[in-house]
Parts: sequence; C-alpha cells; structure tokens
Amino acid sequence: MSVTTIPVGQDYEVLVGHGVSDQVAGLVPKGAQRALVVHPEPLAELAGPVISSLRSLGLEVLPAAVPDAEAAKDISVAARLWSLMGEAEMTRTDVVVGVGGGSVTDLAGFVAATWLRGVPVIHVPTTVLGMVDAAVGGKTGVNTPEGKNLVGAFHLPVGVLCDLDTLRTLPPADLRAGLAEAVKGGFIADPRILELVEADPADVVDPSSARLREVVERKIAVKAQVVAADLRESHLREILNYGHTLGHAIEHHEHYRMRHGEAVAVGMVFAAELAHRSGLLDAAVLARHRDVLTSLDLPTGYDGATFDELHAAMRRDKKTRGATLRFVVLDALASPTRLEGPSEQLLREAYAAISG
Repeated sequence: MSVTTIPVGQDYEVLVGHGVSDQVAGLVPKGAQRALVVHPEPLAELAGPVISSLRSLGLEVLPAAVPDAEAAKDISVAARLWSLMGEAEMTRTDVVVGVGGGSVTDLAGFVAATWLRGVPVIHVPTTVLGMVDAAVGGKTGVNTPEGKNLVGAFHLPVGVLCDLDTLRTLPPADLRAGLAEAVKGGFIADPRILELVEADPADVVDPSSARLREVVERKIAVKAQVVAADLRESHLREILNYGHTLGHAIEHHEHYRMRHGEAVAVGMVFAAELAHRSGLLDAAVLARHRDVLTSLDLPTGYDGATFDELHAAMRRDKKTRGATLRFVVLDALASPTRLEGPSEQLLREAYAAISG
C-alpha cells in the first residue's frame, strides 16, 4: 500500500503506511555498527521486523526489553540502558531505535540524547498516541516522583516510521485514548479531524480504516508544522499542551494508572470550561468538547481528587512561570491562546464543572 511522507521542517520525515516497520534500515546513519532496540517486554514480536531489518545491514543489534507504559520512564530504566550501551561500546555513530508507545519513544529518545551527549535515534511508534504525538517533535524525558516529564531533553530523531499494521494489536481502550491527542489537534488547529470523528466514531476506532489513517496523518501534520516552527517550546509549541496542565496533574495523582489520553481528554474539557468562564470561548465549542470525546468513550470529568490536590501538581507544570499558572485555552475553534494567572476561584469553578 501507499506510504505517506510528512516532513518535519528540513530535519526529518515521518513515514505513515502499512508494513513500514522493515524500512528502518533505510534510516540508519552511515557508519553505524551497533543498534540498541528498546521495546516494551510484551512487544518483542512487533520488534522482530525492525531487528531483522537492522541485522540485514550487518549491525550488531542489542534488543532491550523495558517495562510497559509509564513504568518505562524511570531513571533506573534509563541507567540500565546506559550500562548496556557502555558494555557494547556504543559510539556516536551508532543508533538507538525505540519500538513501542509514547513512553518507549520518550525513554529511547532520552537515552539517545544523553549517551555521549547525543547519538542518533529512530522511532517506530506502535500506538496511536505514539504516532500522533510522542514520537514526533524531539521531546524526550522520564518521570520523577514530583511529576511527569520534568527531566528531559530536546533531541530530534533521524526519522519516524508509523506502521499502521501495529495498531491491530492495540487494545481498543488504548486506541481510543490515543485518539484524544488527535482530537486535541482538531480543536487547536485542524477542525477536519473533529469532523472525521463526528461523522463515524465507530469507523475511526477501526485499526484498518481509511478514516483512522486520515486522522493520524492530519494530527501528525499539525504537530510537524508546530514543532518545525518552535523546537524548544519557546512560544508556538506550547499550544500542543492543550489539556495537559490538568491532565498531567491527574496522571500524577493516579500514579500513572490512568491512560495519558484519558487524562488529557478531561484536561481539555477543563481548559474549555476555563476559557468559557473567562469569556473567551462560546458555549457551542465547549459542548463540542464533551460531545466528541464522549463519542469515543473518553472521559470528560474526574472526581478522583480534590481541587487542592491537583492544584499543587499543576503548579509544577512546565508552563508555570514563578507563581503564575499558565494555561493553553481557546478563544475560538482552532484559535489557541494563553490564559495567564487565572484566579483560584475561576479554577475552582472550572474544576467543579468537571468533577460534579
């Protein structure tokens, strides 16, 4: 089948299609002799075509199984991978390959960014979340007891392979959760994504559907355009954090037992409530948040913590400056802006609206 190529500025490309995992050999930099292939323990079989492709080049391949989901993003896991790289005498011309969801690509990218102050990394995301968000843009990181992604680096991959065939192995709940990040792209930049979901929510969660492929490709294109313009999140890139301020706080409170996309779905509704109550966003777009997310069986409310518990976590958000909380909100569909220093009363009212 056809392969869609989405450039990320002049730096690298994202390839989207069925059966593209084995094209990883074409992305390996010249001079590489070794490849560390990082994958979750349950996905050894999905990593097989990648490993075979790398070995066909004559590379020494070091498969490295890591814990699944957010448990992978721990400094102790990164340290173990650094040890493997040291024992194998990996040099700056060697390569790291991340095969898995967003947690694995975050980890693999972080390890690549920090080994010898930077070695090449290739991402092969196997989840919707990884494809439309985590693997694109060069953000890498691990979690700490104090919060999510507080330790990390910007490190661009040499390429990203989004093999849509891998989505067939994805649990339906994980696929739906990943679509929350795609919906986010619809609200902040490309409303056609929302229209595709609204027209047939059942089809968009079919791993083999053309509708899902278009949603994935459109969201990748949104992110590619934004990160190419602002690699280090100094201005424009912050819009990609829509829904993440409360979302990350919820994930932290839940000890990462809640799926990232589910937390972001709640976070988007919270941000829409904030914008509406601030006089920025009309009631119709606020209602559309709940309607679209509900059609995908994603949560639009949360009552698992008090406002004060989540407020403390939000204050550690990366967008916070000094004592000032900053939120990405909308003043209209596909028109993101920032809300700086909203009153605590306003925050409480918005949280009450999603926790009642």
